Amino acid sequence: MLEIKDLHAGIEGKEILRGVNLTIRDGEVHVLMGPNGSGKSTLSNVLVGNPKYEVTQGSIIFNGKDLLALSPEDRSHEGIFMSFQSPIEIPGVSMTNFLRAAVNARRKYQGLDPMPAPDFLKLLREKRKLVGLDAHFMSRGVNEGFSGGERKRNEIFQMAVLEPLFSILDETDSGLDVDALRIVAEGFNTLRGERTSAMVITHYQRMLDYLKPDFVHVLVDGRVVREGTAALGYEIEEKGFDWIKNEIAQ
Repeated sequence: MLEIKDLHAGIEGKEILRGVNLTIRDGEVHVLMGPNGSGKSTLSNVLVGNPKYEVTQGSIIFNGKDLLALSPEDRSHEGIFMSFQSPIEIPGVSMTNFLRAAVNARRKYQGLDPMPAPDFLKLLREKRKLVGLDAHFMSRGVNEGFSGGERKRNEIFQMAVLEPLFSILDETDSGLDVDALRIVAEGFNTLRGERTSAMVITHYQRMLDYLKPDFVHVLVDGRVVREGTAALGYEIEEKGFDWIKNEIAQ
């Protein structure tokens, strides 16, 4: 699904990614871990096409297409979704109208007619149940007045409605209590399928417990320096990152 080769990228002239190589196949969930400043969020922003970030070398192929040649909008229409660390408010735009616009924009990209209103409302009802969002959230502005946990649930709800092929969860667990984390993780797991994949950025063992990833990658100083199963994540939870840094330095 996704193949990243020798990716170099940065922001405002500062190189942050220094040769990232990563392959994610259909149906796989990959966890990305690393100390602060290692390039995890930079990689996420590059994948979704944030214009603040500049790619200076390397390639990204998504389902056979050159991802770097696509606009951020087209990357979304191709099936890439990102859940942000701190989802923003969009006052005055209701959740229902926001999602209807997003769904129909993708359908237009695919050459399909807009989704009929009854079908769309049925879709919203079905997906809301996955993450425990009440119906009254649909008439409120996007994330307007939402608590931190509600914003994170709302992100997973959006993912459920849009049904992306590849999802990026950038520290979605940050700031969540145990119950909210369980609801978010269970909603995410419900959406997993043979053709859907994900990259999850986290610092915490509890996400490994819930998501049971196929692979864990450790990013240090802009490079993937360790790869393994969930066991690697548990080792990092116990020992931190210093032992990896020390091994690299030797």
